[in-house]
Amino acid sequence: MAPSGVAAQIAKPNCPDHCGDVEIPYPFGTTKSCAIDHYFFINCTNLSGNFRPLTSDGLFVQSISIHGQLDIVTFTAYDCYNETGLQYHNRPFLRPSPNFPISTTQNKFVAVGCDTYAFLNGFRNNEPFSIGCTSTCESITNVINGSCSGIGCCQVEIPKGLKNFTLSARSYENHTSVLSFNPCSYAFVTKQDLFNFSSAYLDSPIKYNRSVPVVLDWAIGNDTCVNARTRFDYACGGHSTCYDSNNRHGYRCKCEEGYDGNPYLPDGCQDIDECKTRNPYKDSNQICTNIAGRYDCSCREEYEAYYMTDGTAGCRAKVHQSKIICIALGVSISLLVLLVGGSWIYWGLKRRKLMKLKEKFFIQNGGFILQQQRSNHRGSVEIVKIFSTGELEKATNNYDQRRILGEGGYGTVYKGVLSDNKIEQFINEVIVLAQINHRNVVKLLGCCLETEVPLLVYEFITNGTLSNHIHDRTLSFSLLWKERLKIAAEIAGALAYLHSETSIPIIHRDVKSTNILLDDHRNAKVADFGASRLVPLDQTQLTTLVQGTLGYLDPEYFQTSQLTEKSDVYSFGVVMAELLTGKKALSMDRPENDRNLANCLLSAIKEDCLLQILDDQIVKEDNIEELKDVANLAKRCLTVRGEDRPTMKEVAMELEGLRSMEKHPWGKANLSTEETEYLLNKPAESFNIDIGNGTGSSTSTTAGYESMRNQLLNSLNNGR
Repeated sequence: MAPSGVAAQIAKPNCPDHCGDVEIPYPFGTTKSCAIDHYFFINCTNLSGNFRPLTSDGLFVQSISIHGQLDIVTFTAYDCYNETGLQYHNRPFLRPSPNFPISTTQNKFVAVGCDTYAFLNGFRNNEPFSIGCTSTCESITNVINGSCSGIGCCQVEIPKGLKNFTLSARSYENHTSVLSFNPCSYAFVTKQDLFNFSSAYLDSPIKYNRSVPVVLDWAIGNDTCVNARTRFDYACGGHSTCYDSNNRHGYRCKCEEGYDGNPYLPDGCQDIDECKTRNPYKDSNQICTNIAGRYDCSCREEYEAYYMTDGTAGCRAKVHQSKIICIALGVSISLLVLLVGGSWIYWGLKRRKLMKLKEKFFIQNGGFILQQQRSNHRGSVEIVKIFSTGELEKATNNYDQRRILGEGGYGTVYKGVLSDNKIEQFINEVIVLAQINHRNVVKLLGCCLETEVPLLVYEFITNGTLSNHIHDRTLSFSLLWKERLKIAAEIAGALAYLHSETSIPIIHRDVKSTNILLDDHRNAKVADFGASRLVPLDQTQLTTLVQGTLGYLDPEYFQTSQLTEKSDVYSFGVVMAELLTGKKALSMDRPENDRNLANCLLSAIKEDCLLQILDDQIVKEDNIEELKDVANLAKRCLTVRGEDRPTMKEVAMELEGLRSMEKHPWGKANLSTEETEYLLNKPAESFNIDIGNGTGSSTSTTAGYESMRNQLLNSLNNGR
């Protein structure tokens, strides 16, 4: 145990820096005067002629790192059995000083055995806790060397702040089923990189009845760096800095950049001579000068600095100034000519390539077909405008991200990628959509075909979505029942128009409150036709890939893939339920039976508790019957079988009838039974009536009642 030399001082002056072959750096010391305090005292003990370092707690030390780690030795827990039961076992424990918690990042807890469960019982934050794992296997066959994942071996991480622990290895069945090759259970804490599991560890008793290395973290005191710097006993020496421990209270020291050594000694951090140790210069024309904490490179006389191709500086012979100017001027002029000429050629070729690409996309996206259709239908499709990419870039400020309004069914600004055999169909659909002229449908203004993905241009609707107005409590407060009924009637009228009054019937296929826009006067506008389908006049249904939004999706369409107009009717029924209740179509926050709004509404009507789920803001004494009428209409729209649902035209007519009664001053007057019978020429009782398309379908008693009310209003409007 020789004193440390001055050049490589690691211990305090006149203090031993080794115990045996283990270095003892300060703040540790082999005498109490050589250590910073009694926790860091190392007892250098002579064991059988060999000096071995022990901590103040009696733990064998293997190595000490100046960077905050202390390698010690601990023992393995084991339970070993034979045919008569438990034969020998060991329950080791580790209780280092409070300043030395078990390292979280450097250790792991391991259990080995084929009939084994093991625990680590310890204290953290002065509270007891346990961690553990299970390891099983029936034979060596399934054991994988190098894998500690539960078959013959298991492991868990060590929690932060662990100060002491006891190990316990147990067996489920006393190893009776695996005695022939594995009679023992083992458990131990060890360094992460020193243990690699092997099946050989299972076939010999007391294989781990030996010591294993464990890493402890150490730090100075219990203060943070900020507080420690103000104390008289601050441990960091010159040219060093302080940092907080990440596993316990306390701090550590490290040398500043450009210095090396023991940062806990007053002059332990010594300047590194980079000129000798790192050889930083690249050629013999450079001179390296060492400076405290750093170094400087300069060029020898008659040489000048320049940057090499790898980015580092080098030195080259100086060139006469006038020669440099001439060379630089000639090079600059040559580069300027090349740059101007090359740029002219480049931009010319790029412009030509861009024009050809636009022409290719225009043809690929059906531009010629659309032009031909415009010529053939000049009277009806003149409003279909073909935009250029330049016009759209200007209108959108070069597709500025801040100009994005939202996401449609197929992406931003209603985009869609079509294969070659779908181009004519796409153009035909653009022609049909352009002919839609309904005040409650968002108008298609035109399209751009000069991009790889065709772009559709729609009118801008200013007041957001119906979903926002229903579910935003600030907006919904001002959305009265009268306006909600108007919006429902407008949506129904628009869908009825799409189903029966366009040249080719259109099924929207994604009717929901987020696809209904409102203008400044809260007029409804049906939008987002990205999922819509055109229905040939000779077909009543289409077989398609199921598409839509959960909560609004027609269950019959979902099960059969048969798309009909009644699929839109179901989705509209969900929108009516939203208008009535103020609830979302699907919500995981509601009870399981009420998560789907359609089921919630149907259940409330069936159990005669409708008023409990209606939006409190719309329920008044004078409109309860009207709310029930609309709820029953929504119920019919939500019928599981599509053929039992009304058509959108029937729905629109009933909603308009309710609106008419809302507007008429006598619409809600109490009329006597005699007056009603006189006006209707028949008793006020339930009856069936054919409505609409001559399909022979009949409505329920509610439909009969609605028809009676409509006739009554007509009589009232015409006078008695």
